[in-house]
Amino acid sequence: MTDEPDDIWAIDIMCNFEFADPDVVRPDWYEGFIGDKIGGGRSEITPAELIDRMDRAHIQHAFLLAEKAGSTDHRIHKRIPMASVVRLVQAHPDRFSGLIGIDPTEGMAGLREVERAVKVEGFVGAHLYPHWFELAPDHARYYPYYAKCCELDIPLQIQVGHCLRYSAERPLRSVGHPITLDTVACDFPELKLVGIHIGWPWTEEMISVAYKHPNVYIGSDAYAPAYWPDAFVRYLDSWGRQKVLFGTDFPVVEPERAIKEIGDLGLRHASRRRFLRNNAIDLYGLPFAPAND
Repeated sequence: MTDEPDDIWAIDIMCNFEFADPDVVRPDWYEGFIGDKIGGGRSEITPAELIDRMDRAHIQHAFLLAEKAGSTDHRIHKRIPMASVVRLVQAHPDRFSGLIGIDPTEGMAGLREVERAVKVEGFVGAHLYPHWFELAPDHARYYPYYAKCCELDIPLQIQVGHCLRYSAERPLRSVGHPITLDTVACDFPELKLVGIHIGWPWTEEMISVAYKHPNVYIGSDAYAPAYWPDAFVRYLDSWGRQKVLFGTDFPVVEPERAIKEIGDLGLRHASRRRFLRNNAIDLYGLPFAPAND
């Protein structure tokens, strides 16, 4: 194997469900957010289009999110039904796996859905947007879900860092300081935690928590690699190469752009294979062969 970036077929741990689906209602503010705030393209594509983009970028597999962005009790929220993700994963099991979203306001019904997603539908992990509930990650309302993830032995992705202004009608507080994961990891040392969105602008704080706790990792999604902080690049290319997982948060970052810009970083081959592929395989127990030297 040569030292070229496209030799490794990557695993994308965070991909949004951006497909036309009769069960998905996209709120009015979402199109403006995708187009104006983050500079993304149209929000709906076909599965074949995404798979083609993945192929061009050498991304073998992606995790699709059954998103829970806010409680349905509030008019400003966004949901992707679990059933929609299940249908797509069943149609393309070699290319996609499911992540189940968490809403702490759903109580026992939400806990039962997490269990069903994993035990019945084969979802590989869970996902949480703390800012949409305006509760920091170490708030007690999440703790039953943390315990459930431990019980099911699944990783949990939690967005850390600041949050953007999604809707002018409902600006959200940035409650996701990475240091709050320190409390969670102390209380749940068996919980596999992935702090996604690199923790920016508190990325070094996120690095410190991942360094301290063996069960805490970092997801690289939502920020273009060309703009990653130097400390983050150094961490994933050296002493933290086993603690960082590749993600795009598509459509926030296009697959080809992500892979190209990662190639431009000049990472060591050992770091690239861990970051792009092997760390996800190990953490999520995926049935894929690891990339070798």
